[in-house]
Amino acid sequence: MIHNRILQLFSVAMAVLVLFSTLSISIEKHYCGEHLVDVAIFAEAEKCGMEAADMNLEASDEDSLFMKKTCCKDVIDLVEGQDELSLEKTKELNSHQKVFLFSFAYTFSGLFELEPQDHSPFEHYSPPNVVEDIQVLHEVFLI
Repeated sequence: MIHNRILQLFSVAMAVLVLFSTLSISIEKHYCGEHLVDVAIFAEAEKCGMEAADMNLEASDEDSLFMKKTCCKDVIDLVEGQDELSLEKTKELNSHQKVFLFSFAYTFSGLFELEPQDHSPFEHYSPPNVVEDIQVLHEVFLI
């Protein structure tokens, strides 16, 4: 029973590990000047509204359209996960290593085997008869 729980827990942990190793994350940050305005994960960061003001100023003066620089900037960090999961060529074990691994696994698996506790040695015995009340006899009372 405990062995099954450990196996289930290990299986869930491995599934979560595979899920997170293949997950790609994009983190978008919006800066207005030197100040961080917004950070978003899996979405677009909210703008501070300065881009619209800069665009209105640039549209009014066409000569300086390409000369003005905006004070805002967007930074996108992309954390890529694995694209494919494949087993690479593993190192072949020699006979001594195989014997050691087999004996270690056999010994370690024996630690978690529980014996059934179905038999109770006091099952057929009844409690002793109370002849006198011991507390009254010795005049010892709980307060």
